[in-house]
Amino acid sequence: MPRILPALMASALAVTAPAALLAQTAPAPATNQATQQDEPALLVADKIFITPERVLVAEGNVEAFQGDAKVSAQRITFDRETGKLSLEGPIRIDQGGRTTLLANSAELDDGLQNGLLIGARMVFDQQVQVASVQARRASGRYTQFSKVAATSCHVCANGKPPLWQIRARKVTHDQLERQLYFEGAQLRVLDYPVFYFPYLRLPDPTLERATGFLAPSFRRTSQLGLGLQVPYFIKLGDNKDLTLTPFVSASTRTLGYRYRQAFVNGRIQFEGAYTRDDVQRDQDRGYLFANGFFNLRNDFRLTFDLKTTSDDAYLADYGLPDLDRLRSEIALTRIKRDTAFKTSLIHYKTLRDSEEQDEIPSRVFDLNYEKRFFPNTVGGEMRLAFVAHAHERTSDENVVGRDIARATFDAEWLRSWTFASGLRADARIGAAIDTFNIRNDDAFPSNVTRTTPRAALTLRYPMTRREQTGATQFLEPIVQFGWTDVSDTDVPIDESTFQEFDQGNLLSLSRFPAEDQREDGATAVVGVNWARYKSNGWQALATIGQVFRADADPNFNLTSGLQGTKSDLLVAGQIKTANGWSLAGRGLLDSDFSFTRAELRGAWTGENSAISGSYVWQEPDPAENLDEEVSEIWLRGRHQIDQNWLTRASARYDLANSEPIRLGLGVTYQNECVQFNMSVNRRFTSTTTIEPSTEFGFTVTLTGYAVEGGGKTYKRKCS
Repeated sequence: MPRILPALMASALAVTAPAALLAQTAPAPATNQATQQDEPALLVADKIFITPERVLVAEGNVEAFQGDAKVSAQRITFDRETGKLSLEGPIRIDQGGRTTLLANSAELDDGLQNGLLIGARMVFDQQVQVASVQARRASGRYTQFSKVAATSCHVCANGKPPLWQIRARKVTHDQLERQLYFEGAQLRVLDYPVFYFPYLRLPDPTLERATGFLAPSFRRTSQLGLGLQVPYFIKLGDNKDLTLTPFVSASTRTLGYRYRQAFVNGRIQFEGAYTRDDVQRDQDRGYLFANGFFNLRNDFRLTFDLKTTSDDAYLADYGLPDLDRLRSEIALTRIKRDTAFKTSLIHYKTLRDSEEQDEIPSRVFDLNYEKRFFPNTVGGEMRLAFVAHAHERTSDENVVGRDIARATFDAEWLRSWTFASGLRADARIGAAIDTFNIRNDDAFPSNVTRTTPRAALTLRYPMTRREQTGATQFLEPIVQFGWTDVSDTDVPIDESTFQEFDQGNLLSLSRFPAEDQREDGATAVVGVNWARYKSNGWQALATIGQVFRADADPNFNLTSGLQGTKSDLLVAGQIKTANGWSLAGRGLLDSDFSFTRAELRGAWTGENSAISGSYVWQEPDPAENLDEEVSEIWLRGRHQIDQNWLTRASARYDLANSEPIRLGLGVTYQNECVQFNMSVNRRFTSTTTIEPSTEFGFTVTLTGYAVEGGGKTYKRKCS
């Protein structure tokens, strides 16, 4: 509680009292408010005078200020001889807008450390209020309330009870620890008693982190039945905490955990669970996800992201992230203006029924280094790169246990010219040396070294046009002539098994995703970019392109669109409107103008609603383990009915097989003092280890104690 009044009154007694008075506070004890207490204090009132008994009186709209503290009253008297300070209300004491103490009258000592307040009410963060018949101030730290009602609901003067409240015989507020201690507490809903607590401790809502229970939730799944989750948050310090989340149902006993710690140069987080359930009896189940980063010297950054589970079905059984492979990585990076460095160790664990863990490249090492120069003699830009990669399978069998290590040195020179006619020319010349070490595969030599010189010339002719409506159009025809010469192609395809053809690699000299494969021979690319922009935010973009090559490359997949001497026609576009609509699509058209692959993404965002979705279609491709065509649609949306009600929905549907894959619905109700969430999710797919399941979720949270800021957004008004 601020000490501004005693200092002002004591200073005023030594001078002739004006109607506005400025004074310096006396030395304050060493607390976290010491800085504020050293600031000047200001007293304002309609009338300030001193009686013959040396009693200072301030009357009429009395206000005292110091720092972010403010005291308001109708009348204040201060007797210097007895140290008695009397305030007549209505009294209001604000502390930085976070804590407000209201009272009808008060009798306090000269330090505001001890005293009595009649008709006291304390409001925390303009949200949670504690009302009582009277309150006592003790030791400058504790405020003890008698016959208390506490709630974060808006209380109306018509006498109707709030949605919920805590009635207690006594409540003690510890200002230093920012805790509320209830004695003989009842939780009441619409004034009906629901729970009784002999003793109850809740954090002061101004306290951001405190040890205690978090909002419980109910979950029901078709495999685990109805269960209760009760998280318990443990504050281990200002920079670390631990959350334990027991999950108990008729079919499972699970203890979830999350540990977080922040450092000066980074942070870490460990999240996981230990389970014994009836789904897999007499087995220890669980998972562990760990991630973090550290900023090291010389701009190096160490990151890690580790994932492991006890079995393939655990994540799906417990509604955790739906992953089909677990990727763990430890990486060291350093990015500068003209240099880039990254090295990493990666481990893969498959959760797919179609894959054997021993036969996938599970241990991977990568190193990438690139540096660029700007030589004055020839102009342009020079790039030098070194790439090292190795992956191993745990199997040692021939072919299926193949291990590969490779190293690549690459040099490239780039330069651009813009001519007076507007024609732009981009030239690039480079060469790469790759060396391979191949083990456990008799079909390939143990060591291979190859060279790949390359060159390309790209010509662009950008044009713009201004329409009468104010819109601007942009048109850019593109032609590229490229050449590469791969000296040896006798290496296996382990990294570039899937290929994509899109506007991002239309002008690349190799459209394989990794350096284990490179395109060979002469190529030509023809394409055009078009765009239209309007000042109101409307815009449209389009790209059309095709690749021609002297010799077909048999290493491209059937649905990549790059097989043969002439690629499929790439068509891509995007539209954005001023009223929130956006649509983006991409497709590959074969010689019969039939799509071999297509995808479409759309979204709309309004004031109270939003919807997004995507559609993907692809022909069967044995190289990608697709024996049937893929035709799926994803939809996701939300609608804010009013300031209290929010609905959500999501769906994933397999159009090729005419069956649903996933479906989810959710409803949230929130007002100034309560938040209610209900959701239902259904997974229809099944594998040898995962069964179709339905999950229901239910959560009720008392806003103000467990959810931050809800009261300010959803504050009600009394009718």
